[in-house]
Amino acid sequence: MTSLNTLPIPRVRPAAEAHEHAWLVESRHPTSEGIVLYVRCSGCDTRRVDLQAHSQTPPAALSAEVGEVTRSAR
Repeated sequence: MTSLNTLPIPRVRPAAEAHEHAWLVESRHPTSEGIVLYVRCSGCDTRRVDLQAHSQTPPAALSAEVGEVTRSAR
């Protein structure tokens, strides 16, 4: 029997699969907070949303990384 108060077990990527992401910008949109960037890793197709508040600063992640999307779902 499962308790309603238990938390799900987090899925951790095995060390063999871990790598440094090479983010590619798929789309960018200006907003009042700065430029929102939709990025994808060229190696594993992980996606993320970033915000670049000023043109002279690097983007910061707004979302968590979302894993690879299956080819048939695109």
